[in-house]
Amino acid sequence: MHLRRPATPRIQPLDSARADAAASMQGIPVKAVNVIATMAHSPVVQKGLGRFANQVLFKSNTDHRLREIVILRMGWNCQAIYEFGQHTLVGHSVGLSASEIYSCTRPVDQGAWTSEERALLQMTDDLFVDDCVSDQTWDDLRAQFEPELVMEYVAAALCYRAVSAFLNTCGVEPDDGVPGWPERPDAGT
Repeated sequence: MHLRRPATPRIQPLDSARADAAASMQGIPVKAVNVIATMAHSPVVQKGLGRFANQVLFKSNTDHRLREIVILRMGWNCQAIYEFGQHTLVGHSVGLSASEIYSCTRPVDQGAWTSEERALLQMTDDLFVDDCVSDQTWDDLRAQFEPELVMEYVAAALCYRAVSAFLNTCGVEPDDGVPGWPERPDAGT
């Protein structure tokens, strides 16, 4: 059971940082102005979480599509609407369909996942529930990936667990134009 999330920001984004963040985001598939402007209150947090997330997103050897499935799943598990919305945009940019993004919010066995995707989703669930990957999930991961990649996918999940907790706790509001929770793709038919 999740606690209630703040209805309003607990820490207001700095206006001066908003303008800088908006200018720096030209041409990339996210609109993360509010988180950058909130983190600007603490250079330690901004650098620490920012560097970790930067490494995970731009320096890792992981498959971008698979990494986004992990991040979306952790955002969903943490009920971090800000994170989920931002990575919905990133997910679309790396080829995830609306149906796949929605499936990141459902039990693993309800999606049409490959064995790689299934192992990564279960890894993310294991980490969320127990802060440790089960032996069975570990074996499934090792059947699909080299040790370096397993470690990087674990790091991605844990990085975005920390980011999600930060966003939820500070009450960072979604930026304009960023989607919220997904609707079932066939909900409108």
